[in-house]
Amino acid sequence: MSDTIRHEVGIPVPQQARTSEAESPQLISYVLPVYNEAEGIKHFHTELTDAVATRPEFDYEFIYVNDGSADGSLRILQDISKNDSRVRVVDFARNFGHQIAITAGLDYAAGEAVIVMDTDLQDPPRVSLQMIDAWLAGAEVVQARRRTRRDTPFKRATAHTYYRLLRSCSDVDIPVDTGDFRLLNRRAAEELRTFRERSRFIRGMVASMGFNQQELLFDRDERVAGETKYPMRKMLRLAADGVTGFSTAPLKLITRMGFATLALALLGIIYSVTLRLFFPEVTVSGWTMLMVVMLFLGGLQMLSLGVIGSYIGRIYSEVQQRPLYVVRDVIRHDQA
Repeated sequence: MSDTIRHEVGIPVPQQARTSEAESPQLISYVLPVYNEAEGIKHFHTELTDAVATRPEFDYEFIYVNDGSADGSLRILQDISKNDSRVRVVDFARNFGHQIAITAGLDYAAGEAVIVMDTDLQDPPRVSLQMIDAWLAGAEVVQARRRTRRDTPFKRATAHTYYRLLRSCSDVDIPVDTGDFRLLNRRAAEELRTFRERSRFIRGMVASMGFNQQELLFDRDERVAGETKYPMRKMLRLAADGVTGFSTAPLKLITRMGFATLALALLGIIYSVTLRLFFPEVTVSGWTMLMVVMLFLGGLQMLSLGVIGSYIGRIYSEVQQRPLYVVRDVIRHDQA
């Protein structure tokens, strides 16, 4: 199945796993999405290569996915690929988003293990070596869980609340306080490549696959340069994808709200009839109650339509069957 997907998007099918580890070192693939990281990408690559240099028993490939950067990141990546034969740059024709960039990197990765990490150095390269150790010990998926994070109090509080809310209502057990910084072995990576939906929440997809998944605690560092590429608007969109992609709780909530509203309406009817029959002297036109009820029901209906529309929008996007991404060029060491 994964080979079919590679043919569909024009990606060479990687060679199968080596039959003898003694023939050559195992290959570790790094999938590295990049969007407007010109200020820090060279520093990141230096840190990453210094880290992997301490583990010379492996071969490495670094797959940078340029997600439509507009700040000169592509030129810097081209320079990096000239000086490092292990680098490949997948250049998108436009910005497709962080989750799609990770997907493309996974499509091109050929390693026995694949490590996904951001290039702002908030995910420390040294931690990826601990992931490799966990993989060698038998883990099929290694999740990097944030023990501490250097963000604003607001972001820490909202992230803490969101992950626990998502876990409580999701149909799968999505680990809390984990991003996309993780390692997948070859089998898990091949399975993840078969997930081709457009509204992607990769950490949920990985959780839904099963396999032997282990957590690795780490302290998240500060961004070295530039600004976050996940402002509030994108964070809310990712949060919505996580909820609607792995839970029908919003639809169930609409049903519960409907029953609650019906109960309130019945109480209102009983109250109105009681006043009319037994206390006619205090009965007024009821304009206030009428407006409150109308506004409440109108808001509830609009909220319900919005939730239903989110699911219908996902269906509409999927049935179009458009490609997940469009690659302008793949830049290698001998082509840079």
